[in-house]
Amino acid sequence: MYCVCKQHIENALEQFLDEYAEAPDLVNLQETEFSDWDPPLQCAHCEEPAIVLVV
Repeated sequence: MYCVCKQHIENALEQFLDEYAEAPDLVNLQETEFSDWDPPLQCAHCEEPAIVLVV
């Protein structure tokens, strides 16, 4: 699972496909709240805010 900014969505999709050999789901972090987990504030690839969860 990867939390990424808009610029790095494609990189995260490629990583996920390489690792799991199946298409991931994309979750908008700005519209979704999690009861037991706080997503990282920064992108996994840079210091921009994370806006998408690739899972």
